[in-house]
Amino acid sequence: MGELTDHLLLPEVRPFAIAAMMIIIVGGVEVTSMVVGVSMSELVGKAIDFDHGSDNAFINAVAWLNVGGVPLLVFIVVILGMFSITGFLIQDLARAVAGPLPLIAAVPLACAASVPLVRGTTRLVSRIIPRDESYAVELSELVGRVGKVSVGPLDQGLPGRVRVKDVHDNWHTVTASAAPNSPPLPVGAAVLLVDRRDGHFIAIAAPDESEALQRP
Repeated sequence: MGELTDHLLLPEVRPFAIAAMMIIIVGGVEVTSMVVGVSMSELVGKAIDFDHGSDNAFINAVAWLNVGGVPLLVFIVVILGMFSITGFLIQDLARAVAGPLPLIAAVPLACAASVPLVRGTTRLVSRIIPRDESYAVELSELVGRVGKVSVGPLDQGLPGRVRVKDVHDNWHTVTASAAPNSPPLPVGAAVLLVDRRDGHFIAIAAPDESEALQRP
C-alpha cells in the first residue's frame, strides 16, 4: 500500500493522480448538491448549451465527444478517468523503456490518447445507462409538452427539474422555472413547458391543474 501511495505521489504522474482524485471530489460534490436539491450537472449544463449545430467550434467539438449522449457528470468523470489512466500507462511504459517522460510531453500525449477513448466510452455508456439528460435531441421540441415536477417547487428562483416525454415516448429530465407571475409549482404537479430561455424551460401549471394551484 505504501509503495502504491509513493508511486501516486511521484512528480511525473502528479497530474494524472490529481485527475483520479478529482473523480472522487466531483462525485462527492454531486451527491451533496443533490441532497439539497440542486444538481451540479444541472448548474453546469444550463450554463453551457450543448445543442448540436452550434456555430461555436468548442461546443461542436464537445458534442462530437458525445457529451449529449450521457449526463454531463458522467461525461466529466469519463474525461478525468481516461486522462488519468492513459497518463499512468504512458509513464509506466516510458519508465520501463528508458525513464519517465517530462510532464511537458506526457500531458499532451495523455490528452491526445484520451480523445478517442472518451468518445468510445461515452457511446458505450449511453447504451447502458438511462439518458435522463439529453442535449443530443432538439430540446425545443419539448416546448408545448406536459411533464411532472420531480425536483421543486418551481418558482422564479433557481430552476428545478421536470420529467417529460418526447414525441417518441422517451423520458427526459430537464431544468425548468415557473413563468413570471405564476404561483409555485410543487413536486408532482403537472406542468406545461411553454418556452426555453437561458438553457432551461419556462413552465406553467397544466390546464387541468391551473385552478387547483390558485385555490387557497
